[in-house]
Amino acid sequence: MDLNSDTINASNKTDGEPGYGKNMSGIDIEMSEKNITPNSEGNVSQLTSTISNGIEYNQNIDSLDHTPHRRNILENINSTPHMIQPHLSGEVTLTPTHRSFTPQTTNPHSSMAAITPVASAISQAKSSIKFQNCVSTVSLGCELKLLDIYCRTRFSEYNPARFHGVVMKILEPRATALVFRSGKIVCTGARNEHDSYIAARKFARIIQKLGFPAKFLNFKVQNFIATADLRFPVRLEALQQAHGQFSSYEPELFSGLVYRMVRPRVVLLIFVNGKLVITGGKTRNEIYEALDIIHPILKSFKKN
Repeated sequence: MDLNSDTINASNKTDGEPGYGKNMSGIDIEMSEKNITPNSEGNVSQLTSTISNGIEYNQNIDSLDHTPHRRNILENINSTPHMIQPHLSGEVTLTPTHRSFTPQTTNPHSSMAAITPVASAISQAKSSIKFQNCVSTVSLGCELKLLDIYCRTRFSEYNPARFHGVVMKILEPRATALVFRSGKIVCTGARNEHDSYIAARKFARIIQKLGFPAKFLNFKVQNFIATADLRFPVRLEALQQAHGQFSSYEPELFSGLVYRMVRPRVVLLIFVNGKLVITGGKTRNEIYEALDIIHPILKSFKKN
């Protein structure tokens, strides 16, 4: 658009300030053929200079006198990408044109797989514990004739030269009873407390059916036997030297190290491959507590 012959003046021009007046919008604009063309850099500098001199800018363009030339000039100013857009406070900001920003609508971490924390070594050792045997005792409250019991029952053994009690077995639950003349029974072989109790009741019922005045008195779990796997080899010789007051190790007689723990009062059989046999615990919690205590000790004697 050619503006060589057009000049834009405000409707109310004040004295002493040629080229500037106050219109309804508070802006005075004068464009001459010498200095301003629609797309020149002088246009930008002059407009910036005008704003910096304290002239307030009002975005209400509808209040201006909409002459054809003025409307075209304003449209060109607003549509030019590199023009400076003034604010009401007189500050000047640049409109970025070389780069566009698109906000992300998806979580950038959504494609990452969840990482499951690795369980601690002691937790892995606890998970490997298997209860192999539960030993319990019960009293029948009467004296027994062991030879009579042996002759009248199946799945029983009696050899007084080798052992002073009758060995009886049942299949469900799988358990073995050691029956003594005093009426005491030791029930072994069950995997848990419930099975041990059921087995002891069955043994007492068998003896009662033989004509003995048997009762079921003072049932008690005496011992748990469990196995565990540390999953690392252990230097047994160094362990025995450092903990000699609690352990004994004679590889010529037995391949495992015997470790006698004071509290809880349990006995551990420790093998070079990291396998453990824990016995002597009165409850399951004592087995777990013993493993909590022995694990850091054996970790310090890990074989490289």
